[in-house]
Amino acid sequence: MPPESGPADTGVIHDIGYRGYAGPRLGRAYATRSLFTQSLRAAYGLGRSGKSKVLPMLVLGVLTVPAVIMVAIALFTNAARLPLDYPRYLSSFGLIVSIFLASQTPVLLSRDLRYHTVPLYFSRPITRGDYVRAKFAAMFCAQFLLMLAPLVVLYVGALLGRLDFAYNTEHFLIGLVAAVLYALVPTSVALVIAAATPRRGFGVAGIMGYLAVSSVLVAILTRIGTGFEVTVPDSAQWAALLSPTDLVESLTNQLFDVGGTVGRMHAPGALGAVVFLAVAAGMAAGAYGLLLRRYRSV
Repeated sequence: MPPESGPADTGVIHDIGYRGYAGPRLGRAYATRSLFTQSLRAAYGLGRSGKSKVLPMLVLGVLTVPAVIMVAIALFTNAARLPLDYPRYLSSFGLIVSIFLASQTPVLLSRDLRYHTVPLYFSRPITRGDYVRAKFAAMFCAQFLLMLAPLVVLYVGALLGRLDFAYNTEHFLIGLVAAVLYALVPTSVALVIAAATPRRGFGVAGIMGYLAVSSVLVAILTRIGTGFEVTVPDSAQWAALLSPTDLVESLTNQLFDVGGTVGRMHAPGALGAVVFLAVAAGMAAGAYGLLLRRYRSV
């Protein structure tokens, strides 16, 4: 007597059309560029929810609108120069730039750590070095573009108002150098702080706290070294090494002889300029090295 056939004998295999990918493999370079582009967009809230765009666009507006007003004032009063020079404009709005840096840097790093998506990036094809380079470059470009916007408004307004072309072109280029330094030195430190914690709130507080406390400390030490004088002596200028934002301002003022006269921050002499430049480069390189070390353990 033949055995009874069970339900398993009636099973059917269906071909639902799954096929392996046979197209071109774009490789590490394409993946790294994609990560850079996605991170840069995320810094401004692009491709994310509406509320994620509020703070970046608000900061961009707060930085740009005063530049429009200054250009209008200069044109209306027939002034020979803009009310604020290009690099001094950036230093005057340093707090606004720091708010953007503190709020958006954790978006690029802390979220990946919190939701454990970093190992997925490293599965293939990018390496830990590719990840760090993409994130570092994305935040650098986000900061630079933020500061570039008001500089372009000032420069275009000055040219439309027929202000001195040579002077404004020279100082616009100085402003670009200052923007590169501001986008490099404070940003490198902020990236290290953001990579240390998976909590975005802790990252924001850590970055803003470091930038604020270091700037206040520099102001206190500078005031103590200045005493009752108006001009800050060279001996008190060394305190700017403690703050990345003050370091950049002092270095820019010394290298290009800008920044006004009263209470002007500057690197103390030629030796000071070399030391300040070395410290700025050391901060950026050291931060990059710390980021590489941090992601070796992830």
